[in-house]
Amino acid sequence: MKTVTIIGFNGALASAITGVIDLFRMAGVTWARIHGQQPQVYFRTRLLTEAGEPCRCINGLTLLADGSWREADAFGVDDLVIIPTIGAPIDHTLASNSELIRWLEQFHGAGDGGVRVASNCTGAFLLAAAGLLDGRQATTHWGFSNPFREQFPAVDLQPQKLVTVDGPVACAGGGMAWWDLGVYLVERLAGPQVARELAKAFVIDAGRTSQAPYSALQARRYHSDSPILKVQDWLDIHFSQPVTLPSLATLSGLTERSLIRRFKEATGDTPTGYLQTLRIEAARQHLENSRVSVEEITRLVGYEDVSSFSRLFRKHTGMAPGVYRSRFGR
Repeated sequence: MKTVTIIGFNGALASAITGVIDLFRMAGVTWARIHGQQPQVYFRTRLLTEAGEPCRCINGLTLLADGSWREADAFGVDDLVIIPTIGAPIDHTLASNSELIRWLEQFHGAGDGGVRVASNCTGAFLLAAAGLLDGRQATTHWGFSNPFREQFPAVDLQPQKLVTVDGPVACAGGGMAWWDLGVYLVERLAGPQVARELAKAFVIDAGRTSQAPYSALQARRYHSDSPILKVQDWLDIHFSQPVTLPSLATLSGLTERSLIRRFKEATGDTPTGYLQTLRIEAARQHLENSRVSVEEITRLVGYEDVSSFSRLFRKHTGMAPGVYRSRFGR
């Protein structure tokens, strides 16, 4: 039986602990009970804290621990360690868990044969602080992607993705993405049939791949580069108009090469990428709040070809425009 270890710390999000435990403990069980079959238990779970003390979660719940991660037995090749969401202030949590960060460094030596350690949402900050994400793809809550990039530039952050897997490390995106991570890991460790049955039993939409539909335009103005802010101000108003890099360079007073470099440094994106995000965000607002046709929305946000716009929209949100409207429209 495979062991799944959830690491508890004060200020963690309770549901990212209890929900993950429920998923793994009920894999092979709930579906069998629904159909009058003999349950098969695939996973043993345990909640470990630094000294085995109770875990005081951010919502006020106190969870009893099963033991101490300091005294845990050696982890087998099929065992899994999961870091839940940080619900408390992230900087404070990192500073008060320096011993946990050092303990996590042991997984540097994990091979690439399977996932050995995973995080949900802002729990990725703890993995990154331990250096486990350097040079690897990772994701975290879209709302914390900018500070994550600033603090951990060696990580290939993919905030639009709901789940990333790179070698022995897996990460899930924002909030309740632990269920997507959990179903994925059950599939890896117990097989696709068990994962499908678990998703059906828990009524989980197992087809989600992106957290982009849940994010507003990310805050990319937390910088002091005046020429870049000037370009952003202009794009925010004129995004539906034809835009060229030479015209933006002239507006900023920079060369095209300097504009691209400084825009990337200030915002984490290229001018073209930023423009696309503005247009997609405007399209999302139309889809959510109006009955304007997709063809008209395409024109309103600065594109001419509906097919090209639809492909771009799907790339950014993980959904076709019509599907997005049916799910999020009023």
